[in-house]
Amino acid sequence: MTFSSDRAGYRSHGSWGTEDDVYIMFFDLDAYEKFRMSKEEKELADAAEAEKKKEEAKAKEEKDKKGKAKGKKSAAKNTKGKDKDKEKKDETKALVFDLDNCRDRIVRLTVNSSHLGDAILSPGGDTLYYQAAFEDDYDLWKHDLREDKTELVLKNVGGGSFEADKNFKNLYLCTDNAIKKIDLAKNATSNISYEARFNLKANEERQYIFDHVWRQVQDKFYDPKLHGVDWAGYRKAYERFLPYINNNYDFRDMLSELLGELNASHTGARYGTYGAALKTASLGLFLDPAYDGDGLKVEEVIKRGPFAVKKTDVVRGCIIEKIDGEPILKDKDYNYLLDGKAGKPVRVSVFNPKTKKRFDVTVKAISKGQEEDLLYRRWVDRNRAMVDSLSHGRIAYVHVREMDSHSFRTVYSELLSAENRAKDAVIVDERHNGGGWLHDDLCTLLSGKEYQHFVPQGKYIGSDPFNKWTKLRAY
Repeated sequence: MTFSSDRAGYRSHGSWGTEDDVYIMFFDLDAYEKFRMSKEEKELADAAEAEKKKEEAKAKEEKDKKGKAKGKKSAAKNTKGKDKDKEKKDETKALVFDLDNCRDRIVRLTVNSSHLGDAILSPGGDTLYYQAAFEDDYDLWKHDLREDKTELVLKNVGGGSFEADKNFKNLYLCTDNAIKKIDLAKNATSNISYEARFNLKANEERQYIFDHVWRQVQDKFYDPKLHGVDWAGYRKAYERFLPYINNNYDFRDMLSELLGELNASHTGARYGTYGAALKTASLGLFLDPAYDGDGLKVEEVIKRGPFAVKKTDVVRGCIIEKIDGEPILKDKDYNYLLDGKAGKPVRVSVFNPKTKKRFDVTVKAISKGQEEDLLYRRWVDRNRAMVDSLSHGRIAYVHVREMDSHSFRTVYSELLSAENRAKDAVIVDERHNGGGWLHDDLCTLLSGKEYQHFVPQGKYIGSDPFNKWTKLRAY
């Protein structure tokens, strides 16, 4: 039996993003011993098996010759005997599994852990094909178990389910909206075309989803009393809007309103499509909304943004007059000048009213998502500065952005830094995080109990546990 496990791979915090390997478990000792043979041992075993079959075939041939020489009477008897032999062959032989010792016969098939997709083992048990994502998309890898050799077969094949043909010459991969055929001899892929027509009944689909959502809450909400709300009544109140909804954006909002009546976390509806081809970039600036004139007046240069990571002389009060040579006029939208320019150089023409100087600056524009990250870090910096000021440097501050592994590593790094480790207490701010499964990791990190000091020659240099916060105060 083949299976995947993260026992040897990268283990993330919060139960997300683990890396896996492919393993095989044997329920039969003979099969296990045969699988563990080296290439030379396998060749010798195959040669011995072939020789044994050859001798058996020769013995059977001689036996058949003797049977034919016995005449018709003997032939009739032999016919009855053959019938009996056939009946014996048709009997299904029950498989016997050694379940008591199967855990002692587990073999790791992949040589490196990865973000694993599907995997398939050749019928002879000598070659493993599997999908692994080390970069953007899943690639097809091949591991020769006899040669103990791993190689990349194809890039960007996509993730999905593998199926092999009868002779294991081709693999079929169902991925995204396509079915691919992978020729293992040529290491080439081709798409299998198909057509699947259906009649989309959008209104009926939305009615089905509405009914499903309502039943899911009724059957699975953690509180059997549903926080005391009249759930049946709300169904009638919201269902009457369905005939007038003709798009999934409005349907999403209506479902979120319905679920909001529960006043519970982790409830709501989502719907989205592929975004615009040319996404509008950002310059990493706060602009003065009260400014009434041509150009854009800078209110604040966001820390770590495009104008802060290099010396640009752009400061508060400067006027951005042009973007890539195009003038910015009063009461005219300028955002189209940044369409599709995230990650690309943008030439900005600036006027400083204080110095009366005009100059051009080239910066690399950022995406809206990158700007949101800068604003988040700005908010954390402000909170940390406030805590440090009010506590006169005695209390540390960390924020848990998401309940995932990346956020845990940030909290760990900041909490146990040399600066914060010496402080009397810490405020762990978990407001506005996106949810997840990190609570146990955080509780373990924050609940350390000091049990020893290291004091060589009377000098204190540290304590254990070194990897936990040992000044727990819960409020």
